[in-house]
Amino acid sequence: MKRNIRTVLIGQMILFIVVFLFTVFTCGPGISEGMAGNLSSIAWYLDIPSIIFILMILIPGLFIMGKWKDFIKSFSVGIKHYGLLELKNIILAISAAQKLTIYGALFAIIISGIMLLGKLSDPSVIGPNLAVCFLSGFYAVIIEFFLMPLRINAETKMNEEMDMGDE
Repeated sequence: MKRNIRTVLIGQMILFIVVFLFTVFTCGPGISEGMAGNLSSIAWYLDIPSIIFILMILIPGLFIMGKWKDFIKSFSVGIKHYGLLELKNIILAISAAQKLTIYGALFAIIISGIMLLGKLSDPSVIGPNLAVCFLSGFYAVIIEFFLMPLRINAETKMNEEMDMGDE
């Protein structure tokens, strides 16, 4: 059964949201604080500067390497036909995006950790700052969660192209 990569990505997004909300509502503040406490705990997972930092490494990195166009093509593999060389370049672009995401997150975690260590004199800021350190890694996992199906799809199409070339 052929699957459209966009459908797969939407399915991945729904799966992520369901698992995330299930985790927040079952492991969050608890029953004593009620629904409002659980909804407010969703805000704990939002740190816009960490997301921007990772994207500031990812997007310009792909441009600098000349892989941005190939990365964008990865969203239409299976919808449009690509030759072997194009598929190989798409896989390389996705691989570069995966690595840049990890490196960007590690860079953000290290910077956040250094900032945290600089404020150890005030114990009240240790928890929130440590949470920000972990959020960068969390965002990298989320991005990888969506990059993995793109790579698998492109590799599958490349294998299909190679099989058709053997016949």
